[in-house]
Amino acid sequence: MTVSPASRMNLVQEYYFSTKLKQIAEMRASGIDVLNLGIGSPDLPPSADTISALSESALNPKNHAYQSYVGIPALREAMADFYQTAYGVALNPVNEVLPLIGSKEGVMHISMAYLEAGDEVLVPNPGYPTYRAASLLTGATVVNYDLSEANGWLPDLKELAKKDLSKVKLMWVNYPHMPTGAKANKGFFEELRDFALTHNILIVNDNPYSFILNDDPQSILSVEGMKEVALELNSLSKSHNMAGWRVGMVMGKAEFINPVLRFKSNMDSGMFLPLQMAAVQALKNDKTWFDELNRVYRERQQKVFEMMDLLDCQYDKNQSGMFVWAKIPSNYKSGYELSDEILEKAAVFITPGGIFGTAGDGYIRTSLCAEISLFEESILRIRKALGIC
Repeated sequence: MTVSPASRMNLVQEYYFSTKLKQIAEMRASGIDVLNLGIGSPDLPPSADTISALSESALNPKNHAYQSYVGIPALREAMADFYQTAYGVALNPVNEVLPLIGSKEGVMHISMAYLEAGDEVLVPNPGYPTYRAASLLTGATVVNYDLSEANGWLPDLKELAKKDLSKVKLMWVNYPHMPTGAKANKGFFEELRDFALTHNILIVNDNPYSFILNDDPQSILSVEGMKEVALELNSLSKSHNMAGWRVGMVMGKAEFINPVLRFKSNMDSGMFLPLQMAAVQALKNDKTWFDELNRVYRERQQKVFEMMDLLDCQYDKNQSGMFVWAKIPSNYKSGYELSDEILEKAAVFITPGGIFGTAGDGYIRTSLCAEISLFEESILRIRKALGIC
C-alpha cells in the first residue's frame, strides 16, 4: 500500500541537525570520534533548587494528572514576576502570560493561529529555520528580509517600507539574534513599533538568549506602546539550562494571546505539574547564578575565538548568546565547504551559516555547549589538520 504525504510536506525538508546527527552517528559507528560543536544544547545543569523542586513534586502521587492548558497560577505568576524583575515589564499573569511546552512549539502555535494562504510573513535571513518552516506549513508566503553585518544584523526598516507590505500579517524578529549574536537597542525597537503600527503587522520577538553573554537583558515589551503590536516568546531552555524540559512562554496582551491558546488547546495538553513547579523555582535564580553561568561561557568563548583565529575567520568579540558567529576566509566558497573540510580532516563539526539562510553562506557558527576540554581537543585537531605545530 502506498500513502502519499500531504503536499504541504514538499515545502519543508527534514531539519538540518536531524540529518547531520545521523551522519555523525554513522561516522562514530565506523570508529571516527567526531567532536560535535554544532548544536546549542546546554551541557550544564539547571540550578540544584530547580532539580529538587522537580523531584519533590514528582514524588507526590497526586501530581501526575492532566493539567490546565494555561498552566498553574503559580507558574504564570512566576513568569510575570520574572519579566518584571528582569526586564521591567508589567504583565497580568491571568491573561497576558501563556506557558508553552517549549518556545519552538510556540512558533508553530502562533503561525497557525494567525497565518493562512494569501497572507505574507516577514522572516529574517539569516535566522532560525523554524520561522520559515512553520510559516510555509500554514500556507502563507514567506518574504525574506536580509540582514547584513554592515547594518549590525538589524533589518533595514526604511528599505522594507518601500515594498508592498499590504499582505504582510506577521514579522519574526529575534534579538539577541541567533545565529549572529547581534543585539538590538531600545531605539531600534521603537522604530520597529512604529513600522508595525504603520503597516498593521504583528511583531513576534523570539527572546531566549537575553541572559547569555549579555550585560543588558531586554524585552521588546519594555518599549512603550509595544504591547499594541507585538508578542514575545521566551524560554528556559538556554537561560536556565532546561532545553530538554520543554518550558517556554509567550507574553503579550490578551487579545493577541487568546487565538494562540485556542490553537494550542487543540494540539497539546497541559505541562506536567512537577515540571511547572520546577520552572517556578528556576525563575527565582538570582544574579549570582547567571554570573557563574556566563563565567563558564566566556571561558569557552575565548577557546572558540582561538579556534576561529586558526581558521583565519573574523568575528565580533561582543556578540552574545551561546554561539560564536564568524566570517569565513575568502578562499572558501561557503561555510558548507569549510565545515565539511574540518569534519573530514579533523573530525570536528562546526555548523555552516548557510543553514540559516543565504545571507549566512559566508559564515560558520560554533556552539559553546561543550566542556572546555572538548574545545582544547578541537584546537589540537585543527592545528594538526592545518599542519601547524
